[in-house]
Amino acid sequence: MCGVVGIVGCGPVNQQIYDALTVVQHRGQDAAGIMTCDGRRVFLRKDGGLVRDVFDARHMFQLEGNMGLGHVRYPTAGGDNRSEAQPFYVNSPFGLALGHNGNLVNAHELSLELFQDDLRQINTGSDSEVLLNVFAHELMESVRNKKGVLQTQDIFEAVGRLHRRCRGAYAVVAMIVGYGLVAFRDPYGIRPLVVGERTGSSGHSVMIASESVALDVLGYRRSGDVAPGEAVFVKTDGTIERQVCASNTELAPCLFEFVYLARPDSIMDDVAVYKSRLRMGEKLAEQMLKVWPDHDIDVVIPIPDTSRTSALQLANVAGLKYREGFIKNRYIGRTFIMPGQAERQKSVRQKLNAIDLEFRGKNVLLVDDSIVRGTTSKQIIQMARDAGAKKAYFASAAPPVRYPNVYGIDMPSRSELVANGRSEEEVGEFIGADRLLYQRLEDLIDAVREGSPRISQVDASCFDGNYITGNVSEDFLQSLAGERSDQAKQKSAEALDVAEISAYH
Repeated sequence: MCGVVGIVGCGPVNQQIYDALTVVQHRGQDAAGIMTCDGRRVFLRKDGGLVRDVFDARHMFQLEGNMGLGHVRYPTAGGDNRSEAQPFYVNSPFGLALGHNGNLVNAHELSLELFQDDLRQINTGSDSEVLLNVFAHELMESVRNKKGVLQTQDIFEAVGRLHRRCRGAYAVVAMIVGYGLVAFRDPYGIRPLVVGERTGSSGHSVMIASESVALDVLGYRRSGDVAPGEAVFVKTDGTIERQVCASNTELAPCLFEFVYLARPDSIMDDVAVYKSRLRMGEKLAEQMLKVWPDHDIDVVIPIPDTSRTSALQLANVAGLKYREGFIKNRYIGRTFIMPGQAERQKSVRQKLNAIDLEFRGKNVLLVDDSIVRGTTSKQIIQMARDAGAKKAYFASAAPPVRYPNVYGIDMPSRSELVANGRSEEEVGEFIGADRLLYQRLEDLIDAVREGSPRISQVDASCFDGNYITGNVSEDFLQSLAGERSDQAKQKSAEALDVAEISAYH
């Protein structure tokens, strides 16, 4: 999960991109970057850290130009946040930069192809750099016999060939120096990408972003999503041309975007995230009343922030009291995307504090968006008991997470998923709940698809193990587990610490 932003404006775009990145900061807290273009020159600033920490006034003044793109990074394999910060850039052809949200499942094979056949060198372990070099190679092929003159159709043909080579999830904003911005999504549209326009006294501007909330905040009118397999080319004068470049396309967005990743005030693929979470709560309540009609719940309490909407609707439908029982420290990042288990565990206690009066002597139903590793849920239940809860029940707005995600979400190796190999009762026992209730997968799918008839399928791979792009082998999952496990991340972090100390001395 990462956040991407691109703008072609009628004036300097540096401040707009910065503001948009702060709005999509929830999609990545590891690194941030902005590249702008003043026509022929490019200006880049990127580093590890939050947007507010990476850029100061000096950097902003240096980011000149009316066109640019930005990125906030969330690592899926614990790499160096400095060297793998985006956008990535290559100077041929034309000068090409790229920001990417998602994950390629054939990045290793592509790296070998790029080196052996395309004669291109990859300098990091990032699949985004692989994607950039594939696009650069295919764009070069499009103009090889045209004396370097780039036409819109050349771009679309290059994206079409990229689709044939790359497998996995990718929502991309790329900048071609002197020509404009290109945005495209994989043929399944797994990761979101939306287009907005703004016309004012100074002219016409176009913005592309991971979530529509970034458009809203900057006063852009949402004009639609980038369709699966589609490329959108925004020329430097703001003219838009678009074409579906993949032969077989099908809209199948990731369910976890709606469960957890996206902001509730976003609209993606015509689905209002807030409304989808209301429906999740409604369906969860209906299931609870069906399987547990004689419950003794006194109060429903959400785990802030993502589960609030579902918890409120659950309480409304079930006729139960809804109370805010946890106060959140706004200055702690999202624990799901923190790099190691020790840091996540430490952060839960720092992030949440219980209001004893809402727990003391009561049977409480705690509602969260999902249960991944189970350790956070376990701590929260213990916090409820410490605050005086008589019984602590737990409900998840998502089904059991039993499989790793390969499309850009850092869900750990299968062995670290609490629901893998455990029944729902065993998960409840592990986290210490008096009773555990999971959303049914079919209800979650209905809650999302009800918002948009265009959605023919969904990516529910972390729940059902069905990887929609295919070609995800057990060997690939084992390799992924070796990169994503907390043990692997700890070793990576220690190696980086040693490298920094050595460099200092």
